[in-house]
Amino acid sequence: MRRYLPHLIQLIWDRTIDPGKVFDLTLPLEDAAEGSRAMAERRATKVLLTLD
Repeated sequence: MRRYLPHLIQLIWDRTIDPGKVFDLTLPLEDAAEGSRAMAERRATKVLLTLD
């Protein structure tokens, strides 16, 4: 799976695919720890971290 990540990330970056179908919580990168907690506590399945 890891070998596909660069290509998938580029597709997301180019807005060719919508990661919203996979990610159910979006947080800024500086809140990565909160994203991990949310997944551990089952408040989120997948967290998308943004550079905003």
